Amino acid sequence: MIDKSNKRKENNSINTTDLSSLKIELQKELHNILNFWSTEVIDENHGGFLGQINHYGEKFPQAPKGTILNTRILWTFSAAYRTTKNEDYKTIANMSYQYVSDYFLDPINGGVFWELDYLGNPVNKRKQAYAQSFAIYGFSEYYRATKNPESLSKAKVLYQLLEANFRDDKHSGYIEALTENLSHIDDMRLSEKDLNAPKSMNTHLHILEAYSNLYRVWPDENLKKNIIGLLNIFQNHIIDKNNGHFNLFFDMDWQVMSTAISFGHDIEGAWLLHEAAVVIDDKELVESVRKVALNLVDITLKEGLDSDGSLFNEYEHNTLDKDKHWWPQAEAMVGLMDAYEIDPKPAYITGIYNLWEFIKNHLIDTENGEWFWRVDSDGKPVSSDDKVGFWKCPYHNSRALMELIERIENLNHVR
Repeated sequence: MIDKSNKRKENNSINTTDLSSLKIELQKELHNILNFWSTEVIDENHGGFLGQINHYGEKFPQAPKGTILNTRILWTFSAAYRTTKNEDYKTIANMSYQYVSDYFLDPINGGVFWELDYLGNPVNKRKQAYAQSFAIYGFSEYYRATKNPESLSKAKVLYQLLEANFRDDKHSGYIEALTENLSHIDDMRLSEKDLNAPKSMNTHLHILEAYSNLYRVWPDENLKKNIIGLLNIFQNHIIDKNNGHFNLFFDMDWQVMSTAISFGHDIEGAWLLHEAAVVIDDKELVESVRKVALNLVDITLKEGLDSDGSLFNEYEHNTLDKDKHWWPQAEAMVGLMDAYEIDPKPAYITGIYNLWEFIKNHLIDTENGEWFWRVDSDGKPVSSDDKVGFWKCPYHNSRALMELIERIENLNHVR
């Protein structure tokens, strides 16, 4: 059973010594994660990174290579180099940049392919808006880290492709997918578990994330308008006016097609929406989005937390999925820190401590490295899940650690 004795009681004030100690632990774990990806996942024979390592650490050198995994690796090591100045991370970022550029970019129709075989040949050439956004995210971060002008150019071209081909000028927003040559496709699903819907919260969230990062290095006025449009979409269409959560799937004119609640996306979205408004420096939007962000965090704390402070996965059809996936725990720590910066309630910091204790006790794999994909309601790892795979990547947990380290350092009362 889950050991709930580590749950920290809320204090009336924040102990800066505790935060400094937390920062040291986060720095050590960030090093451990990046070391795993630097030493265990590089494909020495065929270039790039292995497409699959299972729960037990068994490697599958002939597994296909997905664009989501590879563009997220590009973002991760670029951000790691930018924030730590560790030259080893720059080496991995350079390698990742070259592989994504050489193999995932479609030289004929533009955009990035969805999937390659282990040799680097495209085997699924469909164009997902979600994938284009992560390529923008990765290329713009690589530019932030290295000032490589070609990377910024690639990010701009992908942004223009998204705007020209995926944007819905009639109803606003972006459609999910197109064929290889950017024409209509019947099956728009991002994954087998998703609805075949033309629009989704998830894709819009990560387009917003990518556009915000691109705006940091390219403050284009049209890009700013696109970001404002996305923030308005979240406030007017995606956030459910009745329950305060994100709706997940929509038809073309924003009629809701789903009932599920994703606690991880709610709290991840909270800080990403706030980040976008801050990045474009729109003071009116910042104030509006801060209220939205705090509400998303508070409703997650109220409805999505287990008694030990960890985050449940989803709620649908009156059924609570009590598994604890790796990425919602990571994103929840950032969401809580962001909420604390907006409204410094000790409960938010307490929530971070509780999540971190859960992660240390149940999600970090001290034997084979990295984090388990998920643990069940008893805190036991689910062995059928991969350690590295199409969706299992270093982006969520590494980003959370980097965000928290920087935010702890920036708190005025922490030295």
